[in-house]
Amino acid sequence: MTVPLLIIDVQKGFINAHTAGIPGIVVALAAHYERVIATRFINPHGSAYRRLIHWDRFAPGSEDTQLAFVPPPGTALIEKFSYGCIDAGFRARIEMMNATEVHLCGIATDNCVLKCAVDLFEAGYRPVVLAAACASHAGPDYHDWGLRILKRLIGSEQVVDDLGPGGRPGTVA
Repeated sequence: MTVPLLIIDVQKGFINAHTAGIPGIVVALAAHYERVIATRFINPHGSAYRRLIHWDRFAPGSEDTQLAFVPPPGTALIEKFSYGCIDAGFRARIEMMNATEVHLCGIATDNCVLKCAVDLFEAGYRPVVLAAACASHAGPDYHDWGLRILKRLIGSEQVVDDLGPGGRPGTVA
């Protein structure tokens, strides 16, 4: 069984003082996985983000949408237009890997990481959130709140803080 690493939205537009260390962490972490999937959030014209919360960053082709790290060779890149990324195509990719567990990291713990983890959980996979490799561009309080909600929704044993030897999950956060 292959356990893939899902790197969520580590993009230039989400990098600030709270998230600046995440690109380096995910590059080092990805080196320990045979299969890596990275997502890139894009906010198209007419989206709910633009219409309902008046958030217009991450327009198609903008600097915001560019990855803030160099993914390892063979990384599958998924462009997404919502908080989550678990659609039929993603599920087919995971099933081809014969995976029942997916490790998650990236930005932001309180929305996209949370949504992808819950979606995986509800689809019958074991999501393991690598807390030390996640952050929120809104700050550490939002990161901590995201982790608390994740523990409640997917179980504390699926949220790990220590990456452990070899970059693999260690202790529960």
